[in-house]
Amino acid sequence: MNVEEEIINWYHKYKRDLAWRKTKDPYIIWISEIMLQQTRVEQASGYFERFTKRFPDIKTLAEASEEEVLNYWQGLGYYSRARNLHFSAKFIENELNGKFPTDYNSIIKLKGVGEYTAAAIASFAFDEKVPAIDGNVYRVLARLFNEHSDTVSADGKKVFRQIAENLIKNQNAADYNQAMMEFGALLCKPSNPLCAECPVNDVCLALKQGTIKDLPTKKKALKLKKRYFHYIFILSNKNTLIKKRINKDIWQGLFEFPMIETRKAINTGQLISSEQWKKLIGKEFQLLEVSTLVQHRLSHQLLHISFYTVKTDKLKENILYKPVPIKELVDYPVPKVMENFINSDSFANLTIKYEY
Repeated sequence: MNVEEEIINWYHKYKRDLAWRKTKDPYIIWISEIMLQQTRVEQASGYFERFTKRFPDIKTLAEASEEEVLNYWQGLGYYSRARNLHFSAKFIENELNGKFPTDYNSIIKLKGVGEYTAAAIASFAFDEKVPAIDGNVYRVLARLFNEHSDTVSADGKKVFRQIAENLIKNQNAADYNQAMMEFGALLCKPSNPLCAECPVNDVCLALKQGTIKDLPTKKKALKLKKRYFHYIFILSNKNTLIKKRINKDIWQGLFEFPMIETRKAINTGQLISSEQWKKLIGKEFQLLEVSTLVQHRLSHQLLHISFYTVKTDKLKENILYKPVPIKELVDYPVPKVMENFINSDSFANLTIKYEY
């Protein structure tokens, strides 16, 4: 029995019971694959159930507003994924008569769908023999064949694609791709792989050569860009101010409190004396609380975030912000870090003490 068959047999024996593995519906598979981009299976499962219950097919997703889609995505992060899903659902509904594309070359044309996702959908839903190569699969292939090509470079990707194409050609495409990914997630893990339990450890070249810890090879990660966000939560007669992020930046389409971004860390006194603060709040205010600094990491950014709770008798008019009742904040899609603040005991205590 060859190595790919051994891994497929292992998969049938030990695979996790996941909802999206019980269907050939390309729409459902598409939703799951987009959710699983940069999100762990355990975290995505609950969101998947909630999202597909509200949007069970392309038509319901296409007809929803962007704000509602973002609300159901809230907490998963990387919100461009949700916007791309919504955009593509409308494209499929309006331009393709509601019919999901049926092959890799058509699927990859959808906004937000890359090589891996297109291959996963094409193989899982339509049994097309195209390898789906994610981080787990790169790791398995690199170790099995002791392949040191850079998994991030174009030339390195070609090397791994050739290996994968040779392995998949005589196998059921869906079984092969699912097995390779599951094998990497559960057995051939990044740290502390379970080599003693591996059904193909006798042919694993990296294990024989002692290079397991060195593989896969990746180029050095990009330096994180540091940003400093100072959010101002305003209490004023049971209302507060929020605005929608419309620029092409992180969290586009989500709502947030008035925010001052600085190039470096500053103290509260410096913030309050800034011209931006004066324009937003004015001179008449009471500073109630300053939150503990929160660090929020994105793919290439490290955000330093603080929340300043301010009480004022009158909201300072600003065309960028709209007043909303504090109790209605939960109805708006917001960044995860702001959601955490709204759901905190500190937030509840402040609003009860000063508003209700």
